[in-house]
Amino acid sequence: MQNLADLESEYSFLEADDRYRLLIDLGRELEAMPGPLKTDATLVRGCSASVWVYPMAQEDGTLHFLADSNAAITKGIIALVLLTVQDQAPAAILATDIPQALAPFDLSKQLSSNRTQGIPNMIALIRETAARYAGG
Repeated sequence: MQNLADLESEYSFLEADDRYRLLIDLGRELEAMPGPLKTDATLVRGCSASVWVYPMAQEDGTLHFLADSNAAITKGIIALVLLTVQDQAPAAILATDIPQALAPFDLSKQLSSNRTQGIPNMIALIRETAARYAGG
């Protein structure tokens, strides 16, 4: 996967249709999430499409997230969210202002409200997971 800064640079030059395609492609790049991990416990509530996020603690103390969605654009959105926190320590995730990191993508203006309504819930689930692993 690309890093967030490179992706932001590319995204800023694209027209709306190409931005959709970029998000869809980003979602396709997500590491496959095995079907048995797509449970009620890993489901992100409040999204118009189904979104699942599964955290895995790594030996070095960082968190690696698997994610998937049944909608291509939404899968791209969760991939974008994960670019801000993937493979970081729980404390670093908690210190990351995810909405601020995503602000240059201006998703609320690029996508319908149905597509973006679940983003705060995706972020909340990731932050809650990091807090649990951080011991707080």
